Amino acid sequence: MSHPVTALSGLLLALSVSSAQAEFNASLDEARQIATEAYLYGYPVVETYKVLFTQAVDRGSPGFKAPFNQIASSARVFTPKDTGVTTPNPDTADSYLWMDLRSEPLVLTLPAIAPDRYYAVQLIDLYSQNFAYLGTRSTGNQGGRYMIAGPDWQGPVPDGIDKVIHSQSQIVHARYSTQLFNADDLENVRAIQQGYEVQPLSSFLEQSPPPVLPAVAWIRPEGNVSDSPALFRYLNFMMAFAPPLDSESELLQRFRKIGIDTDKPFEEISLDNAQRRALQAGIEDGEAAFAELRNIDIVTHQVSSADLYGSPDRLSGNYLYRYAGARLGLFGNSVEEASQMDYVTDASGQPLDAAKHNYTLHFAKGQLPPARAFWSLTLYDGASQQLVDNALDRYQINSRMLDQLKRDPDGGLTLHLQHNAPGNDLQSNWLPAPEGRFYGVLRLYMPGPQVASGQWKQPPLTPTSK
Repeated sequence: MSHPVTALSGLLLALSVSSAQAEFNASLDEARQIATEAYLYGYPVVETYKVLFTQAVDRGSPGFKAPFNQIASSARVFTPKDTGVTTPNPDTADSYLWMDLRSEPLVLTLPAIAPDRYYAVQLIDLYSQNFAYLGTRSTGNQGGRYMIAGPDWQGPVPDGIDKVIHSQSQIVHARYSTQLFNADDLENVRAIQQGYEVQPLSSFLEQSPPPVLPAVAWIRPEGNVSDSPALFRYLNFMMAFAPPLDSESELLQRFRKIGIDTDKPFEEISLDNAQRRALQAGIEDGEAAFAELRNIDIVTHQVSSADLYGSPDRLSGNYLYRYAGARLGLFGNSVEEASQMDYVTDASGQPLDAAKHNYTLHFAKGQLPPARAFWSLTLYDGASQQLVDNALDRYQINSRMLDQLKRDPDGGLTLHLQHNAPGNDLQSNWLPAPEGRFYGVLRLYMPGPQVASGQWKQPPLTPTSK
């Protein structure tokens, strides 16, 4: 169970805003260049803020999870009837926690769970970077207590704490993933989720809490904020919670030349038309840089998800890659924790369409997906992006099913992805597809190093006659 933190629940530091506007001290050409840098730098921050606002601030939102410093958990078996989530992941049950660390650190308690079950806690800063993990891969299944501290906290490590983890930002998002075996496993997963606890350090030490912080005047996100100069207003606001690294001081000095300064508000309405056009042009230049990356490097697999998600050290100031990760799928896992590979075209580059073809997916002997925890292949309808209704109620094939699958004579494994049932001798290897466009997602949990290095590549889908 989670412990509400009354001293911090909804009460955060009120930002003092100077009456003076930040100054615009750049030529129009220079402003355009700086706007491109600031857009790529700030987009992940603002997208993260949108999720924060929805899940932890706006209690009237359908996406609201829980107030700051409380855990919200969900455990369900996804079926085609679940239409509220696109591309649902049936592998794990999720828990969510937004942490405020400015007043004091928080202590996360993880229960001990069986060694054959995978779980992970992904710790994400406001820049959308995965600065640490807890769980099977990183800390084991024996459970423990872990203290998460903000960038300004200093102090001794208390007794009973297994590890202290520091965040670059003062607000942190934790995403818990608990492996779900099947429908009969739901109660086991819910019991594990009940063992996920959070409490402030003062409560853990049985001491008086620090003073209550004033409430923050949160800004409601606007519809077009991410692709207009309004983004810089939200970036300015959020940088008070996410101080930049020392290595970014020169970059921040450049940002100040177009009015992005945490000591003063950014108000796009105060800009003249030429200045606004220069900033908008810079944003469009950033979008064009992403389009080029996506259309060339990502499509040709010169750049993979392993390059787009990870820790600040791994991303190493590559703001275009960090932006691309946020644009393609916010809060993606670091490659050492989990990897996702999509199937949207066949071996010849044609869109997948089960009305026209049957498909096979062949893993050669010894070439199954290298996952130290488990792997799964799930199919989705191309139009609705939902699971595919079928007579078998089978929506995925995963590594827990290997004993039930028929192997090829040479020891390989061939899966059949098609709408109509294959012969009885192939039905165990049948993954039903809709009668039309579809796509698949191959997920690897705790992938082997050959995934990140590119030594192992996903085999293609081969079309066959119906």
